[in-house]
This record gives sequence, structure tokens and C-alpha cells, in this order.
Amino acid sequence: MNLLARAFPRSTVTGDDIAIDAIDAARVEAAAWGLPNASFAVRDATTLPADPPFDVGFAFDAIHDQVDPAGVLTAVRRALTPDGVFVMLDIKAATRLEDNLGNPVAPWLYAMSTLHCLTVSLAHRGAGLGAAWGRELAYTMLRDAGFTSVDVHDVPDDPLDSLYVARPT
Repeated sequence: MNLLARAFPRSTVTGDDIAIDAIDAARVEAAAWGLPNASFAVRDATTLPADPPFDVGFAFDAIHDQVDPAGVLTAVRRALTPDGVFVMLDIKAATRLEDNLGNPVAPWLYAMSTLHCLTVSLAHRGAGLGAAWGRELAYTMLRDAGFTSVDVHDVPDDPLDSLYVARPT
């Protein structure tokens, strides 16, 4: 978020995370960089405020780790302006295991998912989507959250992620 605040100094940038240490580090960095347009809050993403609404929301490899990923996506949709956009970078995989057999990084994705992503969510009785929740489920969940337009793009210099651009209208 600090990189965005620095790149777009006339914008207001807000970063939320449940990790106090991450928020503290972001605040220290923003102060060191002299970014009056950046603010940070310790917050569960399911409680994003809808007022004032956001023009753009971002999530970087995070939705699949959430306790309530559907709730987070719904909160993001609710927090956006009617013509807002949600940009989500998340793992490039298929939802069905058998559709990932030809993916050369699938073993690594499933290992990371088992050792980190699933446990983060399941430790709090969450949905446990994991890293390989996949493009198909991500698309469905974005649509279910109220995004009527969802485009998915490959990231040329990042073979592990896909870029989702979702709009409410």
C-alpha cells in the first residue's frame, strides 16, 4: 500500500490487516517515506467499512487464506463505489485436482497449501480453501459476492499467480 501511496500521492490509500506487526511496520514505513496519504488499520476484512466507499480494492495472494473468504469478497463488494474495481492477485491453479496434473508447480502449491494456507483458515474454523482453490471457484465466488464482471489474466512475469479484475457493474 505504501508503494501505491507513493506512486499516487493525490490518492488516499488505506491498508488493512489482522496482523498487528504488519500494520505497525506499514505505519513506520509510511512515516519514513513521508506518506500523509497512507493510513493503516488492524481489521478483519469481513468488516471493511462501506462509508466512505473505495474506488479500488486490492488483495494480494490473500483471499484463499481467509477464514471467511466469501464474507471478505462480499465486504469488498459492499465497500466499493458502484463503478469501483477489485483487483485480486491470487494463485494460478485449477479448482479440480485432476486439472492441475500438468501444472509443473502444482506439487509446490499443494505443499504450501497444506503447510500454511489451509492451516491458517482451519485453525479458526474457517472455510479452508487453500492455495489451490482455483480459477473456477474464485470466479464463482466473485460472482456470488456481487461482481457482475470478472476478467482473469495471466501475469507474464509471475507463473504462480493470476490477476482477477472484478467490477460490480
